Amino acid sequence: LLYVLSQHESCRFGELRRAVSGITPTMLTSSLRELEQQGIIRKERFNEVPPRVEYSLTPAGEDLLPVFYEIARWSKRHLPENNNRPTEP
Repeated sequence: LLYVLSQHESCRFGELRRAVSGITPTMLTSSLRELEQQGIIRKERFNEVPPRVEYSLTPAGEDLLPVFYEIARWSKRHLPENNNRPTEP
């Protein structure tokens, strides 16, 4: 989720669901809720019909990205089965 959000200014629920293969709506909702409570993502509600909600990284979430990229680089060097994972923003 963090990687997908790092690639876009904001994403709607359906966009996130399509981008994260195999995630169920329940798991996505749970993960988004937890990340929001931890201050890593922000949920913005728009007063429209139909209702629109967008998710984006907070500054704290953006601060985590270099850590994840370093873990991905380590994984690419040491775990050959992960060679298809992204290593740069």
